[in-house]
Amino acid sequence: MAVEEYKIITKLFGTENLQDIEVYKANGGYQALEKALKMPQDEVIQQVQDSGLSGRGGAWFSTGMKWSFMPKEPDGPSYLCVNADESEPGTFKDRQLLENNPHQLLEGVIIASYAIRASVAYIYVRGEMWEEMVQLEGCIEQAREAGYVGENILGSGFGLEVVMHPGAGAYICGEETGLMQSLEGKRAEPRVKPPFPAQRGIFARPTTVNNVQTLCYVPHIINHEADWFKNIGNSERYPGSFIFCVSGHVKKPGLFELELGKWTMRQIIEDLAGGLYNGRELKAVIPGGASTSPMTPDEIDIVMDPANFSLPGRGEYQGMFGTGGIIVMDDTTCMVDALLNLLNFFEHESCGQCTPCREGCPWTRDIVWRIEHGQGRPDDLDTLLEVADNVAGFLSPRYSTICLFGPAFSYPIHGFVNTFRSEFEAHIEQGKCPIHKDKSIKLSRLVG
Repeated sequence: MAVEEYKIITKLFGTENLQDIEVYKANGGYQALEKALKMPQDEVIQQVQDSGLSGRGGAWFSTGMKWSFMPKEPDGPSYLCVNADESEPGTFKDRQLLENNPHQLLEGVIIASYAIRASVAYIYVRGEMWEEMVQLEGCIEQAREAGYVGENILGSGFGLEVVMHPGAGAYICGEETGLMQSLEGKRAEPRVKPPFPAQRGIFARPTTVNNVQTLCYVPHIINHEADWFKNIGNSERYPGSFIFCVSGHVKKPGLFELELGKWTMRQIIEDLAGGLYNGRELKAVIPGGASTSPMTPDEIDIVMDPANFSLPGRGEYQGMFGTGGIIVMDDTTCMVDALLNLLNFFEHESCGQCTPCREGCPWTRDIVWRIEHGQGRPDDLDTLLEVADNVAGFLSPRYSTICLFGPAFSYPIHGFVNTFRSEFEAHIEQGKCPIHKDKSIKLSRLVG
């Protein structure tokens, strides 16, 4: 059966001048907002919760339940913070949503803010996305002129300010509490939880943080209601569609919106991304962005359902679904070099707040650098795994770091070393790279 996209939030991609509010409205835009404002706020939350929508930023927590944690009768301002700081290597869906259909996001932001009783919504956009930020600011002003932003929106009595905020250009700002710190003008260092954002978030006020893709689904759920979304896809736990990003050694890299739980990774790579180029053989696939463990060719018949990806002992594949950023590597790829590339990225992006990350990340990077450059030692692989175990908390009931950055760089170490151990051992034993014997060859750079 041929793979077919199920376009909901990407359906209007390619529509000319969609950043113009009148064009967006001509295609059904802001009808959901008008409908939502006539509903009780708790009913909007219930609709979203009943739909089964989960956070599309990688955590997969129930969106409606997250909204329900906000105070029903706030004694001061409450906030919505939109995480548009897309920083995970191999992931580029949020940027495309901002570029191709910014009013869709804005409509979802206003509906979500109404539901959680937020008075200000901050859209925190990755600093490198300059063109998208300029366009988004224009859309906010259009929405203000149309009466969708500001005081007493459409006569509902609900008022909202929407602020576009440029990000600090750091991976750690994608972590919700690090993002809040940055938004407050502080160093982007994650906070200890509890208190959780719904209790004490931005400026010490109740805050909900949602991902761009998550909020883009909200207008469609309000328009079509919960059962419509709940019946999309074959996943029992995670209904709806999802945007997969495919990059690396494929003929047709790009993004594809598909029903969850219906198609396998092999089908996505071969049918949609056109398979590997130049007739090469598949060697490995990173399934969900840089912080997920690689999969081998015999593992990619897995159905793309987050429930099939989990920590050891809980799922079909012992790894993470993550952000759906699929990075394909062919048989010319040196796996030691690929891991080194990832660790260079993580070492650069660590905020340095926690000792396991501040010391462990450069330590592991240096070990892999040594192996890649012919200076590996027999005990290096066991040392790498031990450090990863300790940082990620594999050997204890809890993580050893404040946020998940520690596990984020530890999972790839575990995955690469355990899955391709013979290649790492060959580097150590031969004192050179068995894949790229000529070190004058520029090694492939798939991510970062």
